[in-house]
Amino acid sequence: MPANTDRHVTAVARYFEAWNATGPEELTNAVTAAWTEDGTYTDPLADVRGHAQLAAVISAAHEQFPGFTFRLTGSVDGHHDTARFSWELVSEAEGAAPVAGSDVITLDAEGRITSVLGFLDRVPAGA
Repeated sequence: MPANTDRHVTAVARYFEAWNATGPEELTNAVTAAWTEDGTYTDPLADVRGHAQLAAVISAAHEQFPGFTFRLTGSVDGHHDTARFSWELVSEAEGAAPVAGSDVITLDAEGRITSVLGFLDRVPAGA
């Protein structure tokens, strides 16, 4: 049985707020709220550290997939300072989800993300 807590759910909600932020100010604020100052994000396509690099990766995803939003699929599974969850990148216009993945996050004592290890489960050809 998962030892999921509100702390894990809250951290994942802030994570999605960052990935779905629109505009530079909203993105900066969301990244700052979700990650520690030296927080990391690593997936097959990126390996970054710090708020500026995190915001740049998120902006690049929105440039590659305009009109798409990230959404949680399933539930958050967490214990101690770690949580895992799955997500999809969904077209707001068509509802298609060409990209999907699973992430594992590590939290600090305040519930902010110190690291993300991302796995891409579905990607479009040529991406």
